[in-house]
Order: sequence, then C-alpha cells, then structure tokens
Amino acid sequence: LDLLIVETEAAPHESVEQQKVRAAQAGDMAAFEWIVQQHEERLFGFCRRWLNCTEDAREVCQDAFVRAWQALPEFEGRAKLSTWLYQIALNLCRDRAKTHASRQRESTMALDDVQHSPECPKQGPAANAEWQSEMQKLERGLAVLPEKLRAALMLTTMEGLSHEECADVLNCSVRGVEGRLYRA
Repeated sequence: LDLLIVETEAAPHESVEQQKVRAAQAGDMAAFEWIVQQHEERLFGFCRRWLNCTEDAREVCQDAFVRAWQALPEFEGRAKLSTWLYQIALNLCRDRAKTHASRQRESTMALDDVQHSPECPKQGPAANAEWQSEMQKLERGLAVLPEKLRAALMLTTMEGLSHEECADVLNCSVRGVEGRLYRA
C-alpha cells in the first residue's frame, strides 16, 4: 500500500484553464470567474464587431457567459473552451441580429464605441483620421457580407482562431471555412 499513488485533484498534464473548467463544472464560482476574466475581453470585442453596437454586445456577452455556466457540466473538452464560448456568443449574436432586423431597428454607434475599436496608431491627427476612416470602411464591408462569410472572416482574421477552431464554431469542415474565407 505504500506504493499506491493517490491522484491529486488536477492531473499534472492539465493546463490551468482545464483545471479551472473542472473546478467550475463542480460548482466552483471562483474558477468560473477566472474563466470569464480570461475570455471576456475577446468575446466582447467579437460581439461588438458582429453587432456593431456596444450595448447589445455587452448584453450578448453577459448572456453567453450565463449560458456557458448553465451548460458547463455538459462541456466535454473535445474543443477548446474559447472555441465553445465563441460558438455560444455567435449563436446569440445571430439571434440578436435577427431580432433587430425583424424590428427594422437601425443600430447606431455610441460614443464609447470608439474606445473599443482597434487602437489607433499613435501618430498625428491626419493619420488618426485616416485610421478611423479605414476602420469604418472595414465595418461597412463586414456588414454587407453574408453571415456565413462574415463569421468565418471575423473568427479567423480578427479573433485569431485556426481554421480547425473556426470549423468547430461554425459546425462545418475546414474546407468549408477555407471556401468561405476565399469568397469573403
């Protein structure tokens, strides 16, 4: 019995995130708060870019974490946690966009949207104005893309997901992601 090794709560090969996920699945709210802190900024940025509205993005991001908390016991870890969170957020963004479209409500950017845009390079006023103009063109271009193409483009280029991770989020093949990126 002296040779019996007692397994610790966390397997030595597990990352900190995997340990926090397991703890949160067991009901540890502090572990879930750590997960939220690790992912909220990127998830919020994604939602803001998708919806083009800071207020809606805040609500959707919060809802995404509420849904994640509720569904966490079923999370099996086959995909990365971030991929799973993006999938939840994307579904909620799609729902929110459909709701707004059905009401034909035009969203406008709040003044604080500017602080959540990609940071403008520290240059003179002319360069800053050009940067803002280019960012507005990008947002308009993204807005006119069909949803499938926009999602693939945003997830890979703006969020930095690999084609495999993007395929997991969009429930399609890697070739499907590549095709969507080419068409976008």
